[in-house]
Amino acid sequence: MELEQLPHGKTVILFDGVCNFCNDYVNKVISLDKKDQFVFASIQSEIGQKIIKHIGLPSHTDSIIYYKPGYAYYIESDAVFAIIENLSTWMSWISIFKIFPKSLRDSMYRYFAKNRYKWFGKREECMIPTPEIKKKFL
Repeated sequence: MELEQLPHGKTVILFDGVCNFCNDYVNKVISLDKKDQFVFASIQSEIGQKIIKHIGLPSHTDSIIYYKPGYAYYIESDAVFAIIENLSTWMSWISIFKIFPKSLRDSMYRYFAKNRYKWFGKREECMIPTPEIKKKFL
């Protein structure tokens, strides 16, 4: 898939496909995405790497990425907040933490990211989506 073939009007969420926590988070977002506004790709995938290169991030980026083609992208804590705010769920209260400086939020994000495999485990390969959610993946 080429970047110009990304689904029109959708926001792409790039995630670590071998991280257990990240996979659980993606499944939660899918279940809460009532407006069908998100599609997903693992950072390790070919399209994930193309998007990362296109927006100018290092290929070894260790962050969830919120990418709205043609508009903007967010990484680290800003990506988490952008996702939650666009879900319009009870979880939007989490956005109150945006009052903290970005440097503090991102350092906490990086600490969590650095320890996620130790705390939640790691898969040997990216998850294979079930048939009912396969259409949400690039």
